[in-house]
Amino acid sequence: MIDPVDLNDFFVGFFASAMVVVAGALYAGTFAWSRLRALPRLMPWAYVAYAVLFVSLLVLSSALNLSGYWRVLLVLLLLGYLLAPHAIWHLCRGTHGEQTPGEG
Repeated sequence: MIDPVDLNDFFVGFFASAMVVVAGALYAGTFAWSRLRALPRLMPWAYVAYAVLFVSLLVLSSALNLSGYWRVLLVLLLLGYLLAPHAIWHLCRGTHGEQTPGEG
């Protein structure tokens, strides 16, 4: 049986969900900006945003009484969100490569 969520926990879950979206976007954006503009000093800020994402998901899972396979799903989500920007970056570099002037 699913445990009902208390009204106070609902509001905590609402704000934790919003933080998941904001921190995830900030992580992806900071990661991409760091790589595109060759600004390695931004990369630690990307990982700070990922840490906020991690904590937000812990708060969300606690507030909404998620357990069992939901926790496994959250771990997979965190792992995917950590690795996806790296994979996408390598895929883009491999696909587009360094074009020389005059190449189309």
